[in-house]
This record gives sequence, C-alpha cells and structure tokens, in this order.
Amino acid sequence: MQLSSLAPGEQGRVTFISAEGDMRRRLIDIGLIENTEVSCLGRSPLGDPSAYLIRGAVIALRDSDADTVFIEREG
Repeated sequence: MQLSSLAPGEQGRVTFISAEGDMRRRLIDIGLIENTEVSCLGRSPLGDPSAYLIRGAVIALRDSDADTVFIEREG
C-alpha cells in the first residue's frame, strides 16, 4: 500500500520507494528508508498535504509524493 493511504492515527513501515532522481534523494534525506516506521498525524483541511511522524520529526508530504512510498500497515 502507499503512504498516502494511511489515515490519521495509523502507522506503517516503509518497504519500498519508487520515486526517482531529486525526489528520491529528498525522501531519503528526511529519513524515509526501508524499515522506517511512519505515523500519519493528520491531514490538512482540504486533504492534501498530510503530516507524518518520521524518525521523531513531523513532515508534511503531498499525496503525489507520498504515493511513491510503499508501506506495510502496522497496528
């Protein structure tokens, strides 16, 4: 499943990143690497972007970018 499909309060673990080039580098730089735990903290009033807790930092990602991060849902 894709990171963008997490609802607020849900969490998952990164399994794969399909982004390429500069976007791939940015996602890796913010800590989205294989086996990283990610929690969805909430969505903006219009639904995009969403806020995620990644390695202790709150990061807002657009759905188009979060669609390139694949996860396994946890608890």
